Amino acid sequence: MLLNRFLPRIEFDSYEDFKKNYKVNIPENFNFGFDIVDEWAKQDENKKALVWCNDHDEEKIFTFKDISLLSNKTANYFKSIGIKKGDVVMMILRRRWEYWVCAVALHKLGAVTIPATLQLTKKDIVYRANAAKARAIVCINDDFVIEQAEKALPDSPTIHHHIVVGEKREGWDFFEEEIEKQSDVFERPTGDEATNKDDVMLVYFTSGTTGMPKMIQHSFSHPLGHIVTAKYWQQVQENKLHMSVTDSGWAKFGWGKIYGQWICGAVIFAYDMDKFVPAKLLEKMAKYKLTTFCAPPTMYRFMLLEDVASYDLSSIQHWATAGEPLNPEVNNKWFGFTGHNIYQGFGQSEGSVLMADFQWDDIKIGSTGKPSPLYDIKLLDSDGNEVGIGEEGSICVMDVKNNPPAGLFTGYYLNQEMTDKLLLGKYYDTCDMAWQDSEGYYWFVGRNDDVIKCSGYRIGPFEVESAMLEHDAVVECAITGAPDPVRGQVVKATVVLKKEYQPSPELIKELQDHVKKSTAPYKYPRIIEFVDEIPKTFSGKIKRAMIRHEDEEAVRVKDTNQPNKV
Repeated sequence: MLLNRFLPRIEFDSYEDFKKNYKVNIPENFNFGFDIVDEWAKQDENKKALVWCNDHDEEKIFTFKDISLLSNKTANYFKSIGIKKGDVVMMILRRRWEYWVCAVALHKLGAVTIPATLQLTKKDIVYRANAAKARAIVCINDDFVIEQAEKALPDSPTIHHHIVVGEKREGWDFFEEEIEKQSDVFERPTGDEATNKDDVMLVYFTSGTTGMPKMIQHSFSHPLGHIVTAKYWQQVQENKLHMSVTDSGWAKFGWGKIYGQWICGAVIFAYDMDKFVPAKLLEKMAKYKLTTFCAPPTMYRFMLLEDVASYDLSSIQHWATAGEPLNPEVNNKWFGFTGHNIYQGFGQSEGSVLMADFQWDDIKIGSTGKPSPLYDIKLLDSDGNEVGIGEEGSICVMDVKNNPPAGLFTGYYLNQEMTDKLLLGKYYDTCDMAWQDSEGYYWFVGRNDDVIKCSGYRIGPFEVESAMLEHDAVVECAITGAPDPVRGQVVKATVVLKKEYQPSPELIKELQDHVKKSTAPYKYPRIIEFVDEIPKTFSGKIKRAMIRHEDEEAVRVKDTNQPNKV
């Protein structure tokens, strides 16, 4: 068991024991490719690593030995085209099995990996390629992806190689052909080419709901921070199938589909879906007899619109979610079908799981659990002072300059000024608001700029969204603050209805009355707008800032068009 190499203790008696005594040892030259993938391959060449399938009846099963040898071939290929330690490679691969092979190969080389989503346009690719000085790009053979990448290449002068996986494409190097020309032996680099735990391994671009995306860098020690994510929150089991539903372009992929899971010896189940169809996902979950599962709250909500009881999900022993807060109504309905609660995790692209529901204590439905033992977390006010029990504060990770935790990002890539400003002070401010109860549980309120200030009240969007979702008519809901000349802001609900419901003044009144009964009456939405779809980032988070901006712009235009009053 590889965990013994990194954890002095693996089992704990209580959350308090876990928080106080959990430690992770990080070797100076730790490299995920050599120290995890290759080590598992040496211990058992038949040990499964990845079960992959798609919507076209394709299935591939890989052992760690397979991944080890394929990543060696790929590392030799990348090396043959000039990729070396510190060079940047962007990958747009959705959930193709080649992602795992390429990522491990780049880690072995010491190159910097940039995962990217297949929804990027030419402008997005150009921005990322130039900002990070990418040397190569690896893409899935998808018409939209290839078209955008080809449009971006003339404006991306640092990209010297473009590689396609899946099928051949004219003008592109074909990945499968190229790696077959290479040796399956790749010796661990030494000297200046060897990697150190503090070298940059991975860069994520933030979702960019406001402003241009920032480049968040993680070091080679980052995978070890995800032991907590995988073993103690998602509760993956060695040699058992774990599924996290996410595109390879997002940090959630690192959370749930590669690092902590493989360190723990779990088998990753990857369903490369063309698009999210709840019934198809439920079919795969039942067919492959998964043991642990993690998905964003939105996916649970849409799966609940299907006949969940008709699928045999009894093999799944642990359910988890992250990405946005989990509404209690969704958890309660899921418990009714499966007999299991959904364990919530909270964090950002900047780190591993910061807070979560862990195994020792009962979970409180609606809370985001307790802090990971890796992080010293406090809730601070705008002046940097710790707030009291029951008071809202910004979630902050303390002492990151002198004692950086394993898993936390190490800075903003190629931007030392921003790194110094936001990371090298007394603490790292996540800009997410929460409050703590008397038993140590944290309750998420919202992003700093998502909190609604109405007539002197501070209203968090999550609690109103939870109340709205309790109503049978509501599939999805986004709560924002809309401008109001008297109150400053009023609560607005942007709502997606179930198919059997139609918008009407009567339904608006019914929803408003429902919220007044479910939570404090002053929090009810004075404005309700029905839409077919709620705007989200590429990673599935609600774009509340976009909704606010559109409402503010509508008010500005209205005021501009008003005739002058005498």
